Amino acid sequence: MTVRARRARIVATLGPASRAPDMVVRLAQAGADVFRLNFSHGTHEDHAANYEAVRAAEAQVGRPLGILADLQGPKLRLGRFADGSVALERGQTLRLDLDPTPGDKTRVSVPHPEIFAALKPGLCLLLDDGKVRLEVVSCGKDFAETRVVAGDKLSDRKGVAVPGAVIPLSALTDKDRADLAFALRLGVDWIALSFVQRADDMAELRRLVEGRAAVLAKIEKPAALERLDEILDLCDGVMVARGDLGVEVDPEEVPIAQKVILRAARQRGVPAIVATQMLESMTNSPTPTRAEASDVANAVYEGADAVMLSAETASGQYPLESVAMMDRIIARVEADPLWPGLMDAEHAGMQEAEVDALVAAARKAAESGRTACLVVFTTLGGTARRLSRERPLQPALALTPRPEIARRLALVWGLEPRVGPQPTGLKDLTEQAIETSMKLGIAPPGRRILILAGTPFGAPGAANLLRLAHTPNR
Repeated sequence: MTVRARRARIVATLGPASRAPDMVVRLAQAGADVFRLNFSHGTHEDHAANYEAVRAAEAQVGRPLGILADLQGPKLRLGRFADGSVALERGQTLRLDLDPTPGDKTRVSVPHPEIFAALKPGLCLLLDDGKVRLEVVSCGKDFAETRVVAGDKLSDRKGVAVPGAVIPLSALTDKDRADLAFALRLGVDWIALSFVQRADDMAELRRLVEGRAAVLAKIEKPAALERLDEILDLCDGVMVARGDLGVEVDPEEVPIAQKVILRAARQRGVPAIVATQMLESMTNSPTPTRAEASDVANAVYEGADAVMLSAETASGQYPLESVAMMDRIIARVEADPLWPGLMDAEHAGMQEAEVDALVAAARKAAESGRTACLVVFTTLGGTARRLSRERPLQPALALTPRPEIARRLALVWGLEPRVGPQPTGLKDLTEQAIETSMKLGIAPPGRRILILAGTPFGAPGAANLLRLAHTPNR
């Protein structure tokens, strides 16, 4: 049986430790549902090989596997130092400017005029993931005089973050545009945009993608949190990218931001991924820390659609063990008697009254002990995502005639997507639902199933049909 006994999904990043075709198959068998291609690393040839390995694994494991292309986004970095690095002293001044001359203890280049355009006295700059903190004393269009608040060493090309400012910079660089065009030619299922600051960033991505993939916003900037609702309105998915977010906001704010994002995404039926350092110690250890296990578990308790592995599977020593451990943690949480109540504690409001009422009714009707599963027929995935938003505790089979939609739905909580022919009528629809659910082992003989669909069949649109059927006794 190829159906997973858990609702939350696993995203695994491919890299040197996991790109071998046989390893991709093993990762999928261990529980990976979506594979991430990180365009911050590797060549187009590497990503093309990874893509083919996932598609081959998909055929072998017998269920759709999603592929997410993660664009690098604008990386703001220092220039170089004459000696490669400098020692800093708290309270000293450090000038930042556009001069490409290698720097020293008193000055260094920041080759991004957009940063200077956003600065003002009193703002804090974070360098090298927050290890060095500078306060702006004075600034102009091509320089900033700063004071060292914290940090004792700085080296070439370290990252620069300005938490208190919106940098007037597109989230799509020239590199991202080239990578995006390549990823779409490959046929990836999801495109993730890094360092989103405003809704316009997602609007630009949607315009370029033209529906060829689902689009996902990575929330890792304070400006994005302030504009979360309008950004989510233009998203098919969202990622709580806690690494860069944790650099730009205080550590105690990150768990709160995670809950805010997950709640807002759930209300819209937008699948949400929790990412970064989830099982970080398993990069070099066969087991996680207890704090990491709790971190994954908490994301599942909060209703995240998916949890993500980054370095753990891309470059770590234990990629297979990392996926297996994440699978075990999710399964254990979902076996907790308290977990169903948490999933049922919050339901979205009626955004489109008729279809939302129908989906809510299906979830409520499925609570009967005789209901084995729900089956939703979907053309573009909208009705299936609405059903997932309701967090039904019964298995939910999503049938679509379009392979690309099935692969996108592999990221969505609780759904078992499969490709099937478009129903020709009510009798065909019912027979398909019964046959597929029994074949996958999620509907035993003599049990009730609930079917959601829209008519006319094959026309994209909201569901308007809720049908009750029974599997035959054998």
